[in-house]
Amino acid sequence: MTEIKQDISLKQYNTFGIDVSASQFAEIKTIEDLVSIPALKTSPRPDILILGGGSNILFVNDFKGIVIKNCLKGIETVKETETEVWIKAASGEIWNELVEYCVSKNYGGIENLSLIPGTVGAAPMQNIGAYGVELKDVFDSLEAVNLKDFDISTFNFEQCRFGYRESIFKHQLKDQFFINSVTIRLHKFPKINSSYGQIHHLLNKEGITNPNIGDISRIVCQIRRSKLPDPAIIGNAGSFFKNPEITEHQYNELKKSYPEMPGYHNDKGIKVPAAWLIESCGWKGRRIGETGTHLEHALVLVNYGHAKGAEIKALASEIIKSVKDKFDIELNTEVNIV
Repeated sequence: MTEIKQDISLKQYNTFGIDVSASQFAEIKTIEDLVSIPALKTSPRPDILILGGGSNILFVNDFKGIVIKNCLKGIETVKETETEVWIKAASGEIWNELVEYCVSKNYGGIENLSLIPGTVGAAPMQNIGAYGVELKDVFDSLEAVNLKDFDISTFNFEQCRFGYRESIFKHQLKDQFFINSVTIRLHKFPKINSSYGQIHHLLNKEGITNPNIGDISRIVCQIRRSKLPDPAIIGNAGSFFKNPEITEHQYNELKKSYPEMPGYHNDKGIKVPAAWLIESCGWKGRRIGETGTHLEHALVLVNYGHAKGAEIKALASEIIKSVKDKFDIELNTEVNIV
């Protein structure tokens, strides 16, 4: 039977380093471990929080329920053709370790997603994305355990309802399923995507005219390390806010007052970089007590060592208000606030 610990500090389990406690805490290494947790079979059942790498969460209060730490491991090839390969990874695998595994095999498709923190199970929940690539671009299917009856279901692309940092598991099916594995479809003869952000510029700077996926992964890691602080050194959860999407009309009107405002077309209109909006409101590098925005990236909120979750949440609210007041644009958090 799975060991259930009582009143456990979650400080080491979240990258913000917020010191809150969980009433109950269990680590699971198999689906059998999950099924054997007594609290999941009681009525009324306590609140449940599935925790992966803890890199996309801000704890504001102690968690009065059971935290289930996902430690499922395993990576395997489940299907392949002459040109493609399907890789199935357990949801507790570290995402970047999966990327490194695939790059080492020259399986292309997720190299632009290098160094994104967190576990494989969080990838489809968030539809993680970076440098012109999203998880949905390579997604095949996932398996998930229904937390009511413990039946295992397979979800295909359409059923996951992917959006910008969105999926059905963040809304209609929130807290109803435990994702236990994800299968992605990759290319044996990769197509290089180097057009986004600084990738092309840095490749040219190194004199690389015909990059492979290893080059792309290395450059993406270099860019991310230069912009984003290491949680082991300063507490953070990476990008705290989503890039807002506005109509083309609203964007054109704002450009009259802010001609330097960047924007990128997508199927919903124009995506505006949240970091630019936040920096334009004077927040970049500001410190308030034990929290603030990072010196190098306004989109990253940080814990300088002793901040409480409520203080970071309050800072986020102030930033949201100032962007709304100045640009009439509503910022939404990418980080889950618990």
